[in-house]
Amino acid sequence: MRKGTKRKTKQEQQPKHDAENNSTTEPQPQPQPQPPRAKRAKTSKPQSEPEYFEDKRNLEDLWKETFPVGTEWDQLDSVYQFKWDFSNLENAFEEGGVLYEKKVYLFGCTEPQLVMFKGESKVVCIPVVVAVVSPFPPSDKIGINSVQRESEEIIPMKQMKMDWVPYIPLVDRDSQVDRLKSQIFILSCTQRRSALKHLKLDRLKKYEYCLPYSFLVTAIFSADFYQPFKEDEIEQSTEVPIIFPAEPKPVFCEFDWELDELEEFTDKLIEEEELSEDQKDAFKEFVKEKVREAKKANREAREARKKAIEEMSEETKAAFESMRFYKFYPVQSPDAPDVSNVKVGAWAF
Repeated sequence: MRKGTKRKTKQEQQPKHDAENNSTTEPQPQPQPQPPRAKRAKTSKPQSEPEYFEDKRNLEDLWKETFPVGTEWDQLDSVYQFKWDFSNLENAFEEGGVLYEKKVYLFGCTEPQLVMFKGESKVVCIPVVVAVVSPFPPSDKIGINSVQRESEEIIPMKQMKMDWVPYIPLVDRDSQVDRLKSQIFILSCTQRRSALKHLKLDRLKKYEYCLPYSFLVTAIFSADFYQPFKEDEIEQSTEVPIIFPAEPKPVFCEFDWELDELEEFTDKLIEEEELSEDQKDAFKEFVKEKVREAKKANREAREARKKAIEEMSEETKAAFESMRFYKFYPVQSPDAPDVSNVKVGAWAF
């Protein structure tokens, strides 16, 4: 090897050796530790009071789901302004109750009554639920009647968008309806309230004067049950509503052909200045005609009833005879008026 080459190699290695010695003898600067970062103070959330919700009862909304037939549309909202308690109706379906394990058809109605609530006297539309224990629907027709109508009109329920539909208790509402064997049926109405403004006045009024029609259902608001196949227990009205087109205003009254004497009845109206003397004879003829029409209607009703009974099978007769009605009023509660003094019917609950 040439000398120049060896010397150069040695010179290159010397600085490298010096650098290694310096690294071992001189301490390297250490990185200064950073102060710990201050932790953000946690803001404590205010403790909210726990909310408790009452468990819904299985039949809690049964009375609300039942259509209040015969109630004026503009009064429907007032029916639900109070928190009515129908626990008596719910209990009737429990073991030992009058409706336990029975096939029941329910329809609602309302009774305007003067009641006291929180020290104030007011007229309130009291909701009432009528339960009919029957193996089949008590009626598929609606009877429409009022003082203004000369005779009762009988039409199919579906014409008024009403029908008997199964009621599904809360516990079963997640099940398939067609698999349930419902024993509770309610009268339902699918008429949309938003469409009422498009109805003619006459049809609108029909909803206010209707009631499920049956020769049995006519007993619903009487004092007690009756046996439909005993002729002596059927009582037909002898009263005739009179709307006589007199001037300057019509004469509104009721004439009972068994209790009222026409001449005396007419003279009293004249005395009270409800009728003028020169209209006396016309009024009397008008009343006589109305009485004839009412008697004819009663006679036809008796004949139709007799024919219907004759054509009934023994099975159907037995079913009608076993049919029972129960009328439920709301029970007393602090959230609604007390109606215990205005119940109608010996079989009211």
